[in-house]
Order: sequence, then C-alpha cells, then structure tokens
Amino acid sequence: MMHCKRLVASAFVATLMASTAPAFADFWSDAAKGLEGATIRGVSESTPPSNYVKDVLAPAFTEATGITVEFEATSWDQMYDKAIKDMEANTGIYDFVYIEQDIIYSYLARDFLVNLSDMMEQNANLKSPDFDISKFTTFIDNFKNADGDVFGVPMEAFVKVYLYRKDLFEDPKVQEAYKAKYNADLKPATNHAEYRQIAEFFTEYAKENGMEMWGTTVQASSGHPASVYEFVESVLPTYGIYNWGIDTQTFAASVENGGQMNSDKAKEALTWWIGNLAYAPPESTSSTWDEVAATFAAGRAAQGLVYGENAAWIATNADKSTVVGKVGVALPPVEAGVMEQAKSGEGYIGYYDGGAFGIPHSSKNKEAALLFLQYIGQESVQADWALAGSRIVHQATYDDPKIVEQDKKVDGYYTLMKEQGPLFRGAPPFPFHNQAREAMAPFIYQAITGELQPAEALDKAAAAVDAELKNLGYRK
Repeated sequence: MMHCKRLVASAFVATLMASTAPAFADFWSDAAKGLEGATIRGVSESTPPSNYVKDVLAPAFTEATGITVEFEATSWDQMYDKAIKDMEANTGIYDFVYIEQDIIYSYLARDFLVNLSDMMEQNANLKSPDFDISKFTTFIDNFKNADGDVFGVPMEAFVKVYLYRKDLFEDPKVQEAYKAKYNADLKPATNHAEYRQIAEFFTEYAKENGMEMWGTTVQASSGHPASVYEFVESVLPTYGIYNWGIDTQTFAASVENGGQMNSDKAKEALTWWIGNLAYAPPESTSSTWDEVAATFAAGRAAQGLVYGENAAWIATNADKSTVVGKVGVALPPVEAGVMEQAKSGEGYIGYYDGGAFGIPHSSKNKEAALLFLQYIGQESVQADWALAGSRIVHQATYDDPKIVEQDKKVDGYYTLMKEQGPLFRGAPPFPFHNQAREAMAPFIYQAITGELQPAEALDKAAAAVDAELKNLGYRK
C-alpha cells in the first residue's frame, strides 16, 4: 500500500547500465538465448520503488538480455483490478504482477502464481549465480508457502513511521511556547495523548503565526480503502488490537463472538483517530497514502504516520519536497504495554509493508519473466534502488556506503527499519483479506464523515465482517 511518484534521473540508467550490465553480460546473454526479442509485460502501483524499476532496471535488463519489458505503473486500485482479472480469466496479459504482502495469501489459496523455487530447480540454465534467496531479509518469508517455496521476489519493504518536523520541534521559540502552554517538553509523541496534544498545539501555533500548517496528517479518505488500512494496520495495533481485531483461530470479529474489532479499546482507537481530523489539513478526508506524503512534503503538517517508501524523497528531494533537511523519524505513539508486547513478539506497533513480483500461471513468457525477477533480485542493483525508494529487501543493502550516507539525511530511517523492524508486522495471513476489508469499509467511511459515531461504526463493522466470514464458510 503506497504511494507517491518519483521521477528518476536518467543518469541512474546510464550508471546502472555501465556498472551492472557488462558485469553479468555472460550469464544474462547466455540465459536469454532464444528469448531475444520477446516482450514481457508487468503491472504495479506507481510508487517510488516501482518507478525505479520502470525507468532504470527494466531498460538495463533489456540491454543485458534483448528482452523488452513493458511495465505499467498505475494506481493501486487499477493495479489490483487488472492483475486479478487477468489471472482469473487466464488471459495471460501480464507476465509478472505486483503482489502486496497482504494479498499473497489470497493468491496462493487460488493457485494464481508460479512456484519460483520449483521453476529455478527445473530450469538450471535460467538460474542466475547472482540470485540468492538467503541474501534477502526475512521479509521474503511472506512470499513462501508452507513448504518454504518462494512465489515472489521482494522488490520493496518498508515500515510506516512517525515523521515530524524536526526543525519546529527543535526550535527554542516553539519549545518555549509549548512548555508555557502544557508545562511539558516538546518532543516526538510516545503515546496517543501526547500526539493529540502536539497536534492541537501546532494547529493553533500555525494559525497564530500565519502558517498554512496543521498538527497532523490523517489518511482518512472517505471513499478509498486507504483509510481502512490506516485504522486497522497503523492505529489499532498501537492500542494493542492486532490482526484487525479478528480472532485468527475462530475468525470472529465482534466481541459477542470472541473478537475484538468492536471492543472498548478498538472504539477508543477509532475515536482518537477520527478526532485527529480536527487538527488535520482539509484534504485529509480525501487523502490516501499518496496525498498524505504530498501533504507532509508540502509542509502542511507538523507530524504524521507516513509510509516509509516516501521517507527518503520527502527528506532529500528539493524538487518535490519543501521540508528537505527538516524531517525527523520516530516510532509511532503507543498505549501502555503495547511496546512490551511487540518486543516479546506477542504484538506489534505498526505496519511492515512491501511487495514482490510474481509470475502468474497464465503468463505466456514465464522463462523471460523468471530472468527479469532474478535480475531485479541481484544484490548489485539494490543500493541505488534503496536511495530512490527507501526500500530494502537485502540485508547487505543496509551497510552499503550510499545507504549509510543517505541514512544521515533521513534522520536514521534505515537504521530504524533495520533495528526496530521486528516491532512491525505485515497484514495477518487471511485469505479473506479483501472481503473482510470491504465488509467493514462503509462503516469506517461513515465514521469519517460523521454519519456514525465511532462506537456505532465499529459495532456495525464487526457484525458485517462476522456475517461475511460466515457467508464465506469460515464461521459456523
């Protein structure tokens, strides 16, 4: 789930072709014999990491193999719609598709994807010596089946972090004003009460000082699943409600049936989140992940929960961001006890997002697609890709000198992801992910618009999810 276009300089293309293609020319040209002139098509969301694939890696792969890559980077909803319809109809339009971490379980259940481990084992001539599963971070485990076989090559992974205006938080005048008002020191929030207080303070401070700025971002589109995702994946866990409030054994959502989706804690969480809209820019009720990143980059919010794939460009790209050099990175605020649960492995504090490219069974060019997936999975192409999209899927990338240098410019974002990544978690392994999300979505939207109070919205959402899971056969 993600999130903002990033144009990549053509110099990257030249650099990658000069440094990467010749070094691997022997394997790639040999493996591609008989496939030259083929065209493979892929689809993904238009995000910084995906645009890097389109603008840099795809042309470099073509240079190395003679295989053309037509890569469609589109909106999140269009990406899903096109990929799923193609795989359902077995039409073979796409040779590789983006698989988000949260949808892989649905795809595996429907047998949409080629087993990449089996394919590489059965086609030794197509197995690159520079593609090594063991070099990936543990994020690749999200794309394995119960037997440990791989069905997707990770192309992005990042955590959703708490970004804040470091320049304002560290301004002595601002600190003095905050101290005078609340008798507390201004620092990144560690709990929800502090976060709300800071949001209130900066909204008023901006108004008093003629600044077009508010206290927080809120990813609260009233007609897009982005708002549901922010609530269930980024807000609920910080209150100690995990797996969307759905029991992973009985698949119950409502308290009445043993779930937690409409528990008192969940209602407290939704009330807090909806309440933040009073201190957020007017675009918040139409904001998906794209708009939240753009809002923060435009200097319109003092703090916010922002997908990490946007952290690097917001902090470093002066062509797109007005807050270069002013961005602080911290962990999300949590309720008492939640951090301890995350450290013990019993819970988590936020969303570890990302995705992979997989090959649909319907592809007509599986061999060429397999070569491309291995090409982007090489260790040698990872660092520049991480610079462009704040994403890391290889362990070694963290220690690359380029990343170490950029880490300083993004307030230690990469260090946070490496060291604190285990505190975050991807979506629960629900094959019914889409159906459950759609069942609850109307009520989350109505809470955003004020048509329903948060408590009533969650009562209705939990009942709707229970009914949907019963209809799907998961509940008696």
